[in-house]
Formats: sequence, structure tokens, C-alpha cells
Amino acid sequence: MDLTKQGAMEIVKVWSEDGAGKVVEIPADMTARDVCQLLVYKSHCVDDNAWTLVEHHPILGLERCLEDHELVVQVQASMSSDSKFLFRKNYAKYEFFRNPLNFFPEQMVAWCQESDGTIPQSQLLQNFLNSSSCPEIQGYLYVKEPGRKSWKKLYMFLRRSGLYFSTKGTSKEPRHLQLLSDLDDSNIFTIITGRKLHNAPTDYQFSIKPSKARGDCKELKMLCAEDEQSRTCWMTAFRLLKYGLVLYKSYTVPQQRKTNLSHFSTPVRSVSENSLVAMDFSGRTGRVIDNPVEAQSAALEEGQTWRKRSQRMNVLGSPSPLHPSSLSTVIHRTQVWFHGRIMREEAHKMIIQQGQVDGLFLLRDSQSNPKAFVLTMCHHQKIKHFQILPCEEDGQVFFSLDDGATKFTDLIHLVEFYQLNRGVLPCKLKHPCTAVAL
Repeated sequence: MDLTKQGAMEIVKVWSEDGAGKVVEIPADMTARDVCQLLVYKSHCVDDNAWTLVEHHPILGLERCLEDHELVVQVQASMSSDSKFLFRKNYAKYEFFRNPLNFFPEQMVAWCQESDGTIPQSQLLQNFLNSSSCPEIQGYLYVKEPGRKSWKKLYMFLRRSGLYFSTKGTSKEPRHLQLLSDLDDSNIFTIITGRKLHNAPTDYQFSIKPSKARGDCKELKMLCAEDEQSRTCWMTAFRLLKYGLVLYKSYTVPQQRKTNLSHFSTPVRSVSENSLVAMDFSGRTGRVIDNPVEAQSAALEEGQTWRKRSQRMNVLGSPSPLHPSSLSTVIHRTQVWFHGRIMREEAHKMIIQQGQVDGLFLLRDSQSNPKAFVLTMCHHQKIKHFQILPCEEDGQVFFSLDDGATKFTDLIHLVEFYQLNRGVLPCKLKHPCTAVAL
């Protein structure tokens, strides 16, 4: 971790997933969001507002995504010498603003139970963002006892004033509540070292670390949830209660920025479920295809047209003709969502790191079948795998993930089709899992 003063500027080093580093010179008042935009510009990648700086502590086994408004130089000053910044996508950064009910189970939100009815989605967020209201998250968490390997199960309450545990069952009487950690001078981290190292009861660990503590394990509060959904709820609520409206402003500003880009920003291009539709351009004007059966045939027809176009180009005499069937087997390697011969565990890790939102996906080579591929995707915070098999018809190789019912001339067409249509998948493909080289 490098920190060198040069007048009013500071030197910050950021690392990418492939281990490469980039040094940037930034002013002391530059936010994490602006540094991400600068790196997007320098690395020539698409800015879809999902890029983040990750504060990574390898020795402590912790990491967290910096909030967009945080000052990078200030955060760097509190980091230990072995720590570093990573440049990574995080699609889940503001997902709770779009689907709050998925992030806050009713049994964990105190005022949902007290109202004895379902809280409207708009009211759920309003209570978090409104500084005068007092939302509260409650539930059991395991806490690692200081200096010991054992964990204790306690009933916790997360309020704007801090995280408390009850000394008597589930009682929330003031005399039974004890403060475990405040929010103002702490940050919440994911534990990345695995459950064995800390003898944790489950895989869903997280930690609260004082902002000023550099590398002292004694000051860490090690916590463990029962499942992924409750861990996400605790961690999201911590961020919302700590920052409130500041997070909402960070979420809304990029939407407004699309028409007024900053001087180092690349054109904003976002692929979402709502912006992709199947179109028919056979007539004079385009027509949206609503019928999924018709959309399937349109996708196949487009694949055939592309194949014919490739053949025509070869006939016209390109310098080094490549047979279209050969091209279809390699063209996907140019895509950001294709990760080659990575292991299943590595695919899992990438999906988790980039935010387990519906439709986050990547493609990779199959480990069991050298001619096949695997689509790894996320749905309802669960990671699923679908094998893509090659099939031959009239001497042409096609690819399919539904046993040949829907066939594509190459993986790019397959991905584009499932971005438009759910088909046999649990949801449409929405967010490519990307690794960028700085």
C-alpha cells in the first residue's frame, strides 16, 4: 500500500483481479466513485456504475467495498502496510434500493412485526433513510469470544446508535442490552478466509472493524449468520443506518450523470433486462417481438444470417480465411463474460465477489467435457450451473443448453438470446461477471 505526498496530490496504487497494479495520482478530496471513473477511462472498459474499490486486508482475511462518497486518500491512511485496493465490479452495491423486500426478511425487521402486516416497499426504505425514525434489525448471530476459538449465539439488535446484544434471551429492555459496536467509527467487512480458520459455525461470516484500527485482530468483532440472506440483511442495514441519504444520493447521481458525463468518463452503456427486447427488422421499421416462440426463431434466423455473412466474407477473399464453424468455436473468447478454463470453485468466488444479484453470469470451459461449456449464474442468491453442449446438424456445429431444443451458431448468440428471453433458465442473463486488466 503506497502513500506518497506530492504537493496537493497523493499517489494511490490499485490492483486488478489478475494481480496487475496501476498507480494513479489523485487529489486528497477525490471520492471512490471518481477514482473508479478514472480507472474505467484509463482501462477502456464500460462504465455501468458497478465498478468499486475494494479495501482488501490479506492478513486479517477481510475486505469491503468502499462507498462511492468515501475519500480514497483518507481510507488509505488508515490501512496497514500489507493492505491494498482492488478494482472490481459489485452489482449488488445498490440492489437493495431496487428490491428492498429481498434484502430485509420481515422476521428480521422489528417494525414489520409490530405493525402486524406487510410494510410497503417504499415505506421500508423510507424508514431507513429518514433520520428521525428508528428502524431496527433483530435476530440471532454467533459472536466469536475474544481470545478464544469458541462462538456464542446471542440475540442481536442493530439500531442507528449501534449493534447491541441481549444478556437475557430475546429481551430488548434497556437493562438487558449491551453495546457490541457503534456504527460511526466502524466499518463492516466480509471475512474471506473461510470458516475453518476461525472455527466458525457457518460459512456466512462478517466482521466489524474500528475505522482507526490498522492490523490489530483484538479490536475486530467477528460475527457469523445462519445463512446468506440474513448476513446480507445485517450488512446492508449497517450501511443504510450509518450513511442513510448519502447512499441514496450516490445511487441516484449516476442516473443523472448519463446525460452530463465528467471530463474523464467513458460513454455510459448499461445492459439491463428492461433495455433489451427482441426486434424484427424484416420490414421497413423495427417491431418488438413479444411472442417467445417467434423470438426464438428470430434468434436462430439471425444466427444463420451471421453464418452466411461469415461464409460470404471468406468467399470474397479475406487475407487468412477462417472457416465459419471454426470461428464459431473461438469467437466467444473475445467476450468479457467468458473466463476460459477456470474451476467451478473460482467461478463461485467471482459470482460472490461481484454481488449475488439475479442474472449475474459467466461462461467457462467445462471441466468434465472438453467440447462443452458451462453457464454459471446467480438466482435468489444461489449459484447454479448449466452445461452448454455442442450438437452437429448438416455438418454445422451448434450450441444448446436445453438438449437441442434451442440451438445457436456460437456462444455470443446464445448469451444474447438468454439476455432477451428466460427460456429454460430461472431468470434472464443480466450482468456479465467481468475481470478487467488494469
